[in-house]
Amino acid sequence: MNINWYPGHMLKTKKQIIEDIKLIDIVIELLDARIPISSRNPDMQRIIQNKKRIVVLNKSDLAEDFETKKWVEFYKKNNIPAIIADANLGKGIKEILKKVENIMQEDMEKAAAKGRIKRNIRIMILGIPNVGKSSLINRLCNKKTTVVGNRPGVTKQKQWVRIANNIELLDTPGVLWPKFEDETVALNLSYTGSIKDEVLQTIEIAFSLLTFLYKNYKKNLMERYKISEDEIVNINSEDENDEVYNLLKLIGKKRGAVVSGGEVDEEKTASIILTDFRSGKLGKITLEKVNEK
Repeated sequence: MNINWYPGHMLKTKKQIIEDIKLIDIVIELLDARIPISSRNPDMQRIIQNKKRIVVLNKSDLAEDFETKKWVEFYKKNNIPAIIADANLGKGIKEILKKVENIMQEDMEKAAAKGRIKRNIRIMILGIPNVGKSSLINRLCNKKTTVVGNRPGVTKQKQWVRIANNIELLDTPGVLWPKFEDETVALNLSYTGSIKDEVLQTIEIAFSLLTFLYKNYKKNLMERYKISEDEIVNINSEDENDEVYNLLKLIGKKRGAVVSGGEVDEEKTASIILTDFRSGKLGKITLEKVNEK
């Protein structure tokens, strides 16, 4: 499956970030707690270089709590502070501000000793599309300051936002990278909605996600779609693809995605599965776990 998406505006944004990073004290790297590796832009790692950095694991309400805590420990062992957050509900906001002040305390004391008492701390938020940057900024500012949307690419232009008396934040649009070397990364970004659905093959993406969920979160599927043990037995097949396809058709029937003649509308069923996953209706699911990497 060839998944690629790199609109022209992203190249322009990348160049702007390279220029703006010179003005920044701390980079807040916003990641999706379900896919901490896939949601990291490798290009940004080269741009950040030696800047002070805080990792924020957003959308923690959609990931398994235990797995997210393991990621925090992973970053801690690598001397990178990590904070668990849910920007929609405001979880982790106070911790982010406190961590920023703690990291910059020594630098601010040195600036004050030189007479720069009113020096502001400047922060940049970096993250791929649809990872929750606008929601995080709104929470940090305690008001609605940017356009928020539940689809990639809503935040279009750079803007400075004052989030505290001495903290200024620079928001940037989400940026993907030109080529996905690992198909798993591309698929994870597709599952979570970081790549626009109109450039994807919905059925193939949903089928791939359903294969993963059937192996690792079968109970979640059974609970969400009211599937019985007997029905699971009935869809069993020696061919894994046939088994997952039978499951997809069963889910379609359960959700009423049926066209004339009793055939399952596969496109509609695929959309249902992706929407349920992205909205958390399938429960807390982590696609990338520390012990697998």
